[in-house]
Amino acid sequence: MRCEDIAANTDFCHLSSIQDIAVDLRYASVDNFVGRDLYGSLDCAWLHHLAAEGLRRAVALLAREAPGYRLLVLDALRPHRVQIQLWDHLAGTDLRQYVADPARGSIHSFGMALDATLMDAQGRELDMGSGFDEMTQLSHPQLEAEHLATGELAPAQHRNRELLRVALCRSGFRGIDNEWWHFEMLDRQHVRQNFTRVD
Repeated sequence: MRCEDIAANTDFCHLSSIQDIAVDLRYASVDNFVGRDLYGSLDCAWLHHLAAEGLRRAVALLAREAPGYRLLVLDALRPHRVQIQLWDHLAGTDLRQYVADPARGSIHSFGMALDATLMDAQGRELDMGSGFDEMTQLSHPQLEAEHLATGELAPAQHRNRELLRVALCRSGFRGIDNEWWHFEMLDRQHVRQNFTRVD
């Protein structure tokens, strides 16, 4: 299915219908590792309805656990054509571990993954110890104990990451080993075989 046709598909839910979140799609701006607007005229503020329901649960959980904080969605639906551009941009580097191979397909392209961070009551992004799409080991959740021990990750930064994870993982998402901001739903192979990829 083409991204231009997504509004007619009832499997997908627009982010504007989810209350109490903030949205700043970084690939719809130059504020990303490629340095250019990759979405252009495409509306990519969509999630599959299952992921949207999970995001609503996360909003409610965050309101209970940390009143005043809000989820900031940095990426949601990512058309397959854009995934190819990200993959190609990293050709010849050792950074492709941070981008799903288009030959398999990103879970973002099915609307079943999102990238997110947290904002405080003043609308400021919380300090997570590394930036969104910062392709370094400091971004790896699986290495946080080591980074805490060396002082590379401060306890407050780790608590911020934990709060983000609690909100999303208790709401049906799961994180990955090398990006604190990425969360997805269901088994990847199941999603690739049974859900509609957006091109």
